[in-house]
Amino acid sequence: MTETAARPHRAYFAATGSRYFPVLVGLFVGVMLISNVTASRPAVFFGSWLTFDVGPLHVNGLPTDGAFFLFPLAYVLGDVISEVYGFRAMRRVIALGFAILLVASASLWLADHLPMSDPVTEAQTHELQTAFHTVSGVIPQILLAGLAGYLVGEFLNSYVLVRMKERSGEHRLWARLLGSTVVGEAADTIVFCAIAAPALGFTTFSSFASYTVVGFVWKVLVEVVVMPVTYAVCGWLKRKEPTYGPTELSATNR
Repeated sequence: MTETAARPHRAYFAATGSRYFPVLVGLFVGVMLISNVTASRPAVFFGSWLTFDVGPLHVNGLPTDGAFFLFPLAYVLGDVISEVYGFRAMRRVIALGFAILLVASASLWLADHLPMSDPVTEAQTHELQTAFHTVSGVIPQILLAGLAGYLVGEFLNSYVLVRMKERSGEHRLWARLLGSTVVGEAADTIVFCAIAAPALGFTTFSSFASYTVVGFVWKVLVEVVVMPVTYAVCGWLKRKEPTYGPTELSATNR
């Protein structure tokens, strides 16, 4: 009996020394960096007409933040990296992203606290400095929420995907993508919203619940919609990576 027949569900992964891996890392970190800045902008869709009650929950529009259109891409990229390169590789990517987010936040904070011009003699320059503070000033509560949600969500997303792959091998990619996204996005959304909601103005139970549910449902829907693209990218990378093949060690422990 051949090794393939004896272990039909063996998980395959690639080494990270190729030219494709740095591109994925750059895209992932870039998406996280941009999303961390735009998340400080609260938004409410359909607030003028979408009003209804579900038990004790009062819905008045769909509350979200400025990262809603880009942030789900981070989980798509995380899925691709985890599926092709394994959990160990994704752990390094998450750690790198965390470090860069901290550097970016520290840089914005430092720039925001530099000496300002005189508001009387240099009114235009002072106005620009005030605008910078309004747009880019670091809000500690949102920074903490973003970092905490990022760490919890991305680790769970990658871990669940790779563990499922170790059980099913190359089969049922759709189940891994959907299952890991549900777990990771749920943790990320709950952690982030629980910390950031008051700073964004979602101070009632109804607004907090709507903000959390809308964020989670939206992110999962994006994953489902782009799943054919995720399939195509994973398949292309697996064919292009010369080292993609069986590994002797568990991808979650090596």
